[in-house]
Amino acid sequence: MEGGRRYDILLFGASGFTGALTAAYLADHAPAGTRWALAGRDRAKLEGLRERLIARDPACARLALLSGDSSDPGSMRALAGSSRVVISTVGPYLVHGETLVAACAQAGTHYVDLAGESEFVDLMYLRHHDQACANAARIVHSCGFVSAAHDLGAYFTVQHLPEDVPIRVEAFLRLELGTRVRRSFSAGSMRSALTMYSRPRQSLIAARTRRAREVRPVGRRVRGLFAMPRYERPLGAWVLPAPTIDGHVVRRSARALARYGPAFSYGQYLVLDRGSAVRVAGGVTAAVLLAQIAPARNALVNRLSSGSGSARVESEGRWFKLRLVGKAGGHRTVTEVSGGDPGYGEAAKMLAEAALSLAFDELPLSFGQLTPAVAMGDALIERLRRRDISFSTVV
Repeated sequence: MEGGRRYDILLFGASGFTGALTAAYLADHAPAGTRWALAGRDRAKLEGLRERLIARDPACARLALLSGDSSDPGSMRALAGSSRVVISTVGPYLVHGETLVAACAQAGTHYVDLAGESEFVDLMYLRHHDQACANAARIVHSCGFVSAAHDLGAYFTVQHLPEDVPIRVEAFLRLELGTRVRRSFSAGSMRSALTMYSRPRQSLIAARTRRAREVRPVGRRVRGLFAMPRYERPLGAWVLPAPTIDGHVVRRSARALARYGPAFSYGQYLVLDRGSAVRVAGGVTAAVLLAQIAPARNALVNRLSSGSGSARVESEGRWFKLRLVGKAGGHRTVTEVSGGDPGYGEAAKMLAEAALSLAFDELPLSFGQLTPAVAMGDALIERLRRRDISFSTVV
């Protein structure tokens, strides 16, 4: 794969909200000598981003700026063929993501993104996993806060439990988003959520088709726990089931890795006070219902200009703590993954470190569509620990 590649890492969608944060992180933390480049549709925006990066590190004056449009498969093939690893921050991935995934699978180029759209991830497996395997490419979706925190947290927890016995893990996510944060949501994130919520039937079909085709582990069982809202006394708070893509990602890691035991079960929750639980449940329900009504959905999408979102990210007072309770063979362990701004700040950090891991670390020889834990596991955990994301044992 590496022969003739001009770049180690190429960032596509660099001038967007999250893309610019990822570029800034790479400017600050990529090892000296890393060959990386910025790519996107708008040359002027890329030039503006490069100027801002030069203020952080004058060496960024050498950054190459490459043109590419997700609607043009030829330009995606050119980008994929130029780099060892490609990062994509262009969403909604269902709309803009497939041409680059296909190009990376064809070129044998490693790929990471922030996708939280389960339908997109399932479709990419169905359409491009086999070619990625054949060409020794690692296609790793959901490498930001969604779903690296849960996936790596569960992986870390399992390492602290006995082997060869059934394992049960429950994850409890507590977020602090601050009370005086002046910033808007990124347009890409909002569009991705609305797109995902508007396609329940298509998502179900893609999931069922994938289950029918995917090879299941022999002699091992992996399942999700039936979860209900409840008061969790050890946390002193109410917990609400979180039926996000994170659970799917964790269970896929468990199917791929025998270390998760002969029977693995997993559930995840959001930790809230009672009032917040009601508001969150009501807000999600309203968003799902609104997304089904095309005029309302289109009105919301049309209000979001491409790349919108505050250019100035205020992360003070924003943090996350993910507590995981693991039980196996009469043994109980409690671990915690924690860090700063749970959204864009830590998402950019996780995404960039995943790309750096794919570019420079000694990794398991697994290819195709992989989860963060299966593709990078211990190597990525150690990278994140060095960048102030904690993985610790509480009990």
